[in-house]
Amino acid sequence: MSRRNTLLLGIGAMMLLLLPLFVTDSYIRHLFIIAFIFAIIASNWDLSLGYAGLFNFGHLAFFGVGAYTAAIVSRVLEWSPWLGILLAGATAAVAAAVIAAPVARLRGIYVVLVTFAFGQLCLQLVLSQSQITGGAEGMVRIPALTLGDYRFNRDFNLAYYYTGLGLLAISTLFLLAVTHSTFGKSLRAVRDNPDYAAARGISVARQRVLALTMSAVFTGMAGGFYAVYLRVASPDVFGFATLSLALSMLLIGGVGSVIGPILAALALTFVNESLAGIRGLEDLRFVLVAVAMIIVLRIAPGGSMEMLSRLMPNNGAVRKARTPKDDVPR
Repeated sequence: MSRRNTLLLGIGAMMLLLLPLFVTDSYIRHLFIIAFIFAIIASNWDLSLGYAGLFNFGHLAFFGVGAYTAAIVSRVLEWSPWLGILLAGATAAVAAAVIAAPVARLRGIYVVLVTFAFGQLCLQLVLSQSQITGGAEGMVRIPALTLGDYRFNRDFNLAYYYTGLGLLAISTLFLLAVTHSTFGKSLRAVRDNPDYAAARGISVARQRVLALTMSAVFTGMAGGFYAVYLRVASPDVFGFATLSLALSMLLIGGVGSVIGPILAALALTFVNESLAGIRGLEDLRFVLVAVAMIIVLRIAPGGSMEMLSRLMPNNGAVRKARTPKDDVPR
């Protein structure tokens, strides 16, 4: 990452850290918490879709697995919700490894079909095990987070805000480290030219399995945090509306970019909520978001990050053309 991008990232993080000092309304903080959760989902989805080139449409299943894991751990087993959030990441990673095994050697539409079917399988499992999961009604009254005698649902969501921000920060640092490592370069080589990558000694199947598993860890933890924060886990987490919203954030933000989906998640969360408050746009808002996604991708296939790069002062500079060989580790 360039020095300029690092500086901008630091400024953005500092603004989010100081924001609760000026914004004390609990509802606005609630929207930021939801935005942090969707930012984790979208940015981690980009690891498998944008960097590894794996058309994974079962990513929201990992989020749902994490949500129900935390709910079962904290409500049924009566363990600490903190432990439930950690275990949510572990169970989501296991689920990703299971589905990655058959998917790693598939291509194109077959990957889409298998991963989408996996999400539907998780949904049917939740509905069928109603004695544990609550079925279609979901699980309610999940214990809230506490720290000693302090309950996190006090002080206008202040503690939940910083917990969500902290989880997003750790997830972002993890993704930046992965994508800028030798492993990240090998993922881009697999995405751009899998045959060439295999010829250079890179195991395409192994890299795809690792990418899919890594992308599920923080997605599952975000699901666990989501369930504990709202104190409910419902089958809606596997729904198409949640899937389409997260995918819109990813595509509008820009695939192959860690920061782009995060910025898009912050923006679209507030836009989506604002449209929901306008009479007549409660359902039409999803259509408007889809239209915005089409327009952005038509203008800049790389998403908003590509649009921003065009506005940079040095966007006219001559750059050396890159080939897949440049990204393959030696």
